[in-house]
Amino acid sequence: MSNVDSILVSVYARTFKSITDEMSAVVEMTTRSPILCEAKDFVTGLYDAEGNMLEQTENLPILAFSLAPVCKYIIEYFDGEFSPGDVIFHNDVFSLGNQNNDVAVYRPIFHEGTLIGFSAVKGHQADIGGNVRGGYNPNAQEVWQEALRIPPVKVYKKGKLRKDVWDLIFANIRLDIVAHDMRAQMGACKVGERRLMSLVEKYGIESFDAHKAALFEASKKMVEAGIAQIPNGIYSGEGMVYFDGHHEGTEFTIRVKITVSDNKISFDYSATDDQTDGFVNGTYTSSASACILTFLQMINPDIPHNQGMVEPIEMIIPEGTILNARYPKATSFGNHLCPPNADAIIRALAPVIPERVTAGWNNLLCSLTTGLDPEDDEPYVDIGFMGLKGGSGAMRGTDGYDHIGMIDASGGVLDQDYEMFEQTTPHLLSKHEYITDSGGAGQWRGGLGIETEFTIGSEDTQLVTFGDGNYEPAFGLFGGQDSILNTIELTYPDGTRIVPNNKDLIEGVPKGTVYHQIAGGGGGYGDPKKRDREQLRREVRNGIISPAAAEHTYGLDK
Repeated sequence: MSNVDSILVSVYARTFKSITDEMSAVVEMTTRSPILCEAKDFVTGLYDAEGNMLEQTENLPILAFSLAPVCKYIIEYFDGEFSPGDVIFHNDVFSLGNQNNDVAVYRPIFHEGTLIGFSAVKGHQADIGGNVRGGYNPNAQEVWQEALRIPPVKVYKKGKLRKDVWDLIFANIRLDIVAHDMRAQMGACKVGERRLMSLVEKYGIESFDAHKAALFEASKKMVEAGIAQIPNGIYSGEGMVYFDGHHEGTEFTIRVKITVSDNKISFDYSATDDQTDGFVNGTYTSSASACILTFLQMINPDIPHNQGMVEPIEMIIPEGTILNARYPKATSFGNHLCPPNADAIIRALAPVIPERVTAGWNNLLCSLTTGLDPEDDEPYVDIGFMGLKGGSGAMRGTDGYDHIGMIDASGGVLDQDYEMFEQTTPHLLSKHEYITDSGGAGQWRGGLGIETEFTIGSEDTQLVTFGDGNYEPAFGLFGGQDSILNTIELTYPDGTRIVPNNKDLIEGVPKGTVYHQIAGGGGGYGDPKKRDREQLRREVRNGIISPAAAEHTYGLDK
């Protein structure tokens, strides 16, 4: 075994990160769907021969911690039978996938005939079959109504395309663009393979193994040090989910019990409400990812992202709860249980680490439009990333970020370019701007939300909505105030006004309908009357805070 050199450990860490960053750039530059190339709803990663994470580039963090469990499952599934040139697809939520629309590509990597690792890319596809184009079906009660399930399958074997497998998959997907995007993901995996092989060829397999293990241990110790700063004890918190898509008035509670013992931490969701017969269940992987990413935001941001980072964290998420539904329940909403899950964790830990938590982030309310573009009669799918991005919660000493998006993205989902939005959809954008007073008031205010308005340009458009942001605003902490609620409203050409439910599917929306959306801000932190006076005056001048709110809420003298 090679001796471990501390400098070389850093070289390996930074090289792993540069590889996943390069893979990410490849996906961004070669994919065609705006979901991937603009919003960057994907993640890239490197894993060792046992499926342990070496590094990742988490453009969308809720996806980031889903690749390693699936990698380990794939290794077990194929009983270690891999060859150079193999390419594996996977999305199945009942074999550790997080959401069926999130399709992963894995490529085994070899050095001198020995398996040394995997490169992987998981991205949100514009369509994956099922009853509803675009993948979100609020009427779904079982997985077959949502998507094509892809258990681990070798699409390429020893470098040769398995045409029968490829054709089977894409015969069940509506949009040709998905095949192009999957090829882009495969290309990024190839780049990861080349770069990791080059690294191992440079330093040797013994050095790779030794320094990888040292890196894992270093990351583990850094996380343990962060945990050790939290007082030992048991802390509880709750978050709410509203309406399951089928039963009006239904509510569900996510309950977490957090146990801190020296340098270990446990998140126990055993008291969470049972799974539903509707649309809003999650999977173990999506819920575990939400838990990990929320907690990691509270500790050292410089920790390298690898297997060692997750080892001090225990998660108990019983099957049969809303966070871990049993086969064959619908689970497409699972990623979007992250906000109430995060709310529960924040509420639990805020009393003991007030300086390390944020107030509540804007809760998701999203829409997806699909139809035929009248200019070319081609189908389109648009997830309204531009309109859904509200503000983040403030924390001690820092205002929340404006227009950052939901906490499960942690700022990773980018805004759509206005011109590209109008080129890739038939819609015409008329408004996209910050909303005065939309961030929760506080000594440190919540990030601002935004108002979005566009005119729908296709006939017989289908609109899907999902989220809970119209039921519960982002909450304030320690005297900070809540934000405003989210809303979506449609105004038909004849003047009819439609307010969709928070999980809804509306068909036959006519061309010329005006779509209007409010995404609220984040929660405030601390007493608003303690906010810096000079900053308040600047914000009033800039339209961030209204004169009335400055006077009545913040106590600013005229």
